[in-house]
Amino acid sequence: MNEKNLLDDIASKSINELTDLADKIIKNLENETNLENKSEDYVNLIKINKLIEKKFKKNFKEISDQSNLKIKEIKSNKDAKKIK
Repeated sequence: MNEKNLLDDIASKSINELTDLADKIIKNLENETNLENKSEDYVNLIKINKLIEKKFKKNFKEISDQSNLKIKEIKSNKDAKKIK
């Protein structure tokens, strides 16, 4: 597996795609008997992991913001009904 070519476009991949790619690298490393030449694979795995973490944090923030907006909307609707 040649991750060098794949890492060029990892920023555009989804979390699931990045997780699959990380799994493939891990399986490749697990099956390798000579790990001396696999340091680049480890580096790529760390890069993918950091990108997954960033995307996860971004998605979490978006979900949190949407939830807060919905909560505020529900509260304002309840307050509007109390006034009537």
